[in-house]
Amino acid sequence: MIITIDGPAGTGKSSVAQAVAAQLGFDFLDTGAMYRAVALAALRRGCNLQEERELAFVARHARIVFDFSQRPPAVLLNGENVGHLLRGGQVTGAASFVAQVPEIRQLLVEQQRQVGQARPNLVSEGRDQGTVVFPDAQLKFYLDADPAERARRRANQLRARGEVVDVAQLHRQMMDRDTRDSKRAIGPLSRAADAQVIDTTHLSQQQVVDKIVAIARARIGG
Repeated sequence: MIITIDGPAGTGKSSVAQAVAAQLGFDFLDTGAMYRAVALAALRRGCNLQEERELAFVARHARIVFDFSQRPPAVLLNGENVGHLLRGGQVTGAASFVAQVPEIRQLLVEQQRQVGQARPNLVSEGRDQGTVVFPDAQLKFYLDADPAERARRRANQLRARGEVVDVAQLHRQMMDRDTRDSKRAIGPLSRAADAQVIDTTHLSQQQVVDKIVAIARARIGG
């Protein structure tokens, strides 16, 4: 069974997907980490984030591998474990540019499908998993939340990393990214027609996890 969990930033989908995978004994694929790894590589090379050809060149030469022997899987960029470097504000901002490049999206979508073939019991989270990458997934979920709550959650994550955060600015950045993600030509942020929508605004992470796990176990049992 492949379970997809899509939605905009700040809805808790990464943490939820990771917990759901752990409870079901499935593998977990953090597709956002792949775009962030490319962004990290681009920043290290001093790339112009407005130049798609530069970003695509970096992506073609970036070897991104998940070590599924660890839980959650470690993210390796050219053999280096970079998971702890991918959630900072600078990489997050750069990833927004990386994700808009059609060639990079095509490249990473193919890699994600390869993971799905190798790991058939998978919880995959992102923005286009149920619509583009795994359109035939047995279960699809779309997490959403009030934008102000999403910004608050993201701010708390960054503060926990020791970063100084302007919540109002973060809110504006999130809204801008939502607009870009929804309007891009390839792999736009959208809800699959057969996805179940969960508004996480007033739900704890565990409540969301319990809801998805219950639905998945019912489907498996059936």
